[in-house]
Amino acid sequence: MEYIFALWRPALLCFALLSFGSVTGQVSYTIPEEMTKGSLVGNIAQDLGLQIKRLISGKARIYPRDSDQYVELNRERGVLLVKERIDREALCRRTTPCALHFQIILENPMEFYTVTVQITDINDNAPTFEKTEMEFKISESAVTGAKFVLKRAVDVDVGTNDLQRYELKPTDNFVLKMHNNADGNKNVEMVLQKPLDREKKEQISLVLTAIDGGEPQMSGTMQILIIVLDVNDNAPVFTQQTYKATVTENSPKGTVVATVTASDADQGSNSKITYSITNTLGNVKKLFEVNTENGQVSLVETIDFEKTKRFQINIGRSPPR
Repeated sequence: MEYIFALWRPALLCFALLSFGSVTGQVSYTIPEEMTKGSLVGNIAQDLGLQIKRLISGKARIYPRDSDQYVELNRERGVLLVKERIDREALCRRTTPCALHFQIILENPMEFYTVTVQITDINDNAPTFEKTEMEFKISESAVTGAKFVLKRAVDVDVGTNDLQRYELKPTDNFVLKMHNNADGNKNVEMVLQKPLDREKKEQISLVLTAIDGGEPQMSGTMQILIIVLDVNDNAPVFTQQTYKATVTENSPKGTVVATVTASDADQGSNSKITYSITNTLGNVKKLFEVNTENGQVSLVETIDFEKTKRFQINIGRSPPR
């Protein structure tokens, strides 16, 4: 029977506590997160009007037991102390207010006091991006006003310490546009305000900065690389407007008379140049030909000086504009 009595005694004691105990006082404290171990939370004896000897004789303790993970009671001094560093974000995530709730229990006679310790946020987290780089491939023909969605930053702090604004630099071609979602988050868009020109700049590097409202302010950055895609917006240009050449009559077929050269500021397939003779009158096409790839003009037939002393050959290049 003694064994059974010992087994059930805690249950009976708990029942008595719930049934006959009464709240004889309450107190609240507010402390910032990240306080060092041993820091003072509050003078519980003074604030509840208790004597040190009462705390000791009444075996004062924190209830429930798992509530003393972060705060401990020093009976001899009558104070509550930080037991372990408190990370508000780990404890409460984004819930506000963030608080610890527990009781101080005393025996003989049974008393318990309600204690609330509110944990305030400090600016100990900078805004961060999931990825530190983004890449966009945008055609130089993209119209002004075109929008491109950017990845948002995350700040686990709350209130004014949370993410407040973004900055985009430089702003030569793009500006930022933000709007609030129903969930309170901000969507971030990059808006084209000035047309792109690949021939002037093939790549554009931008920096998106997320800034919080804490003191001091903290920020996080993401690199944005814009690769400008080419469109066929440039005509090939000959290195000379007029080419002059001399050839003796009776020169054999295949003799190279001249070489014309053109260049195109476009890229890739848009820069490929094809040469051709564009004369539609006379016998120029019968006597001369041009290599479509390298621009060499050569004889197809022998030339009779007595028939014709001068030829004008019109060379075209494609793609035309």
